[in-house]
Amino acid sequence: MDTITNDKFWMLIENAIQVSNNDEILKERYIVEELEKLSLEEIKKFEFDFRRYIIQADDFKIIAAQKIIEGFVSDDSYLYFRSWLIGLGKNAFFKILKDPDYLVQFVEEKGIYHWEGLMYVSTEAYSNKTGKEEDETFPRDTAIDLGLDYDFGAPPTKGKDWTMDELPSMLPKLWVKLN
Repeated sequence: MDTITNDKFWMLIENAIQVSNNDEILKERYIVEELEKLSLEEIKKFEFDFRRYIIQADDFKIIAAQKIIEGFVSDDSYLYFRSWLIGLGKNAFFKILKDPDYLVQFVEEKGIYHWEGLMYVSTEAYSNKTGKEEDETFPRDTAIDLGLDYDFGAPPTKGKDWTMDELPSMLPKLWVKLN
């Protein structure tokens, strides 16, 4: 991989899925190792793309899906849930953004639906490559400087907020499967 483009971002995610048998630790290790082969700017680009997708997935319907699936939503769990959505791969991610009920294919009553570790692969690869501790030159700070903040400086959540009473009609497939 000579440069990170959106397609190559997704190719890295897809390859990680293939080599890991859905083991999050193996996926993270694979991505870090592949990122370490790239330039520092390309590692940053991976972080930028990751953050764009996290922000793109910030929608009240995604929150509703997480509420049905996990029974609760917190700031951190919602962030890790969106990372997990990215970890499902490009096709699944974009289908879920269009129709969160599509998640019915990926969930069971008991499961783990978060992937916090994906948030740190760029930092780890950058640190390994430079031998430095994280500072303002690292991908995370650079991304925030570019306006790619998914936390305190995040854009407003898209869509319309909902009530618990609306969940069965909002996401009927998920509701039937998990309630």
